Amino acid sequence: MALPRDQRRAAIAAATLPLLLTHGWDVTSRQIAQAAGVAEGTIFRVFEDKEAIVRAAVDLAFDPQPVDRALCALDPDLPFRERLIAAVGVLRRHMADIGRLVMSVGAPTVFGGRPRVIPELRSLTALFSASRESIRVEPAEAARRFCALILAMSHPALVGQRPVPAREVVAMFLDGVACKGERC
Repeated sequence: MALPRDQRRAAIAAATLPLLLTHGWDVTSRQIAQAAGVAEGTIFRVFEDKEAIVRAAVDLAFDPQPVDRALCALDPDLPFRERLIAAVGVLRRHMADIGRLVMSVGAPTVFGGRPRVIPELRSLTALFSASRESIRVEPAEAARRFCALILAMSHPALVGQRPVPAREVVAMFLDGVACKGERC
């Protein structure tokens, strides 16, 4: 049974994304068709060219819904700090995938002359909302700052080849770098 055009496009884009991470621009339409489980001609009935397929796959990589689902799946019974530590892992994996995509197909393809901002992650904002008494900024702002810190504390150009451990990222975010008690 044939899929509607939008669903077919989405399926082809989803099949293309892992191929881009492996092959970059060298991926062939034949490989894409095979991964999508369609005939090669089917691809070009829903996409005008290979560049359009790549753009759709890149757009899919920036879709916040899978990250939101992964964040929603975190154990709600964990204490706030432990949930944030788990969230670092989810967000780092996503950011690493975006980084790999940039490396494999190039920044101009990924960003296409348009800024890509960190999307609002409803589930991350909800995590901060649930612990509103523990933060001094609005939950959506806390979520944006948390993502920015994770990116900064994970990027090899800033921290070398070893990202700052998740527990330390969360401690930096929640506690800062100020001395406390007898250790000062």
